[in-house]
Amino acid sequence: MRTFTLPGTDLVVSDVILGLMRIWDKTDDEIRALVRAGWEAGVNFVDHADIYGGGVEHRCEERFAQALKLTPAERSQLIIQTKCGINLAENYFDFSAQRILTQVEGSLKALQTDHIDILLLHRPDALVEPEEVAQALDQLHQQGKVRYFGVSNHTPNQIELLKTAVTQPLIVNQLQFSIPHASLVTAPLTANMAVLDQSIDRDNGLLDYCRLHQITPQAWSPFQHGFFKGSFIGDRENFAALNDVLDRLAERYQASPIAIATAWILRHPAHWQVVLGTTRPERVQAACQGSEIRLTRPEWYELLKAAGHRVP
Repeated sequence: MRTFTLPGTDLVVSDVILGLMRIWDKTDDEIRALVRAGWEAGVNFVDHADIYGGGVEHRCEERFAQALKLTPAERSQLIIQTKCGINLAENYFDFSAQRILTQVEGSLKALQTDHIDILLLHRPDALVEPEEVAQALDQLHQQGKVRYFGVSNHTPNQIELLKTAVTQPLIVNQLQFSIPHASLVTAPLTANMAVLDQSIDRDNGLLDYCRLHQITPQAWSPFQHGFFKGSFIGDRENFAALNDVLDRLAERYQASPIAIATAWILRHPAHWQVVLGTTRPERVQAACQGSEIRLTRPEWYELLKAAGHRVP
């Protein structure tokens, strides 16, 4: 597993992140096996959110802590990221200072830790008041409860708006990204080609913005072809050409198709991290193989075209 120092921090992080949004109904043994599979593959980073838990706030965070019972030494070796900003019970977004502070306290208690390494603001709040966000983030940082901050699913202007008051560096943006779900890279390829739907910029130059400002992008749903529409890997009804290329490259690199799909994201020079959502240890280990594979430029573009994207 390759690692790198997250820009703007002293955190040495793995290319791959273990996402834990689906562990709320797993046994302690199943959770331990999942985390162990990641750890043995070199993953030192886990991702949570206060809303993960099958409808119960902080449930996945709590199950993680109950199952792992981390010693201080083990905790020091693991980077824990969580998110806040979604009111699950009433289905709206809330970046008020009180909400952020309350939810972080809940996460700290559930995770049985005295600090969170990275806190992300989950989905953008249309009623955001940057001064309130700044107040909460400053307080959390000064109290030692959160080391670093970032966002999730935010556009460049939404980040710039936050930065009118927020002085804490925003070091991460977690975004949906996969080979089929790739408008972040495909729209710029066909810029100024009005006849193509692909040329519509739905992301406001977001990936270039992240690179310009040293914000690390993290890919969620890296094997989904839409908003929780299912995996494209092995889906020959909808993605036959793509799976043909995945299978051929998997054979060439003596890896699995899921490793090739991971390697495709990691090949991009924005230096993505890939957030795995699986609860199957064997899939974690297979995906992690992608960290060691560096696709060639022709291979990267071949996969892009096989997914149906236009390279004019």
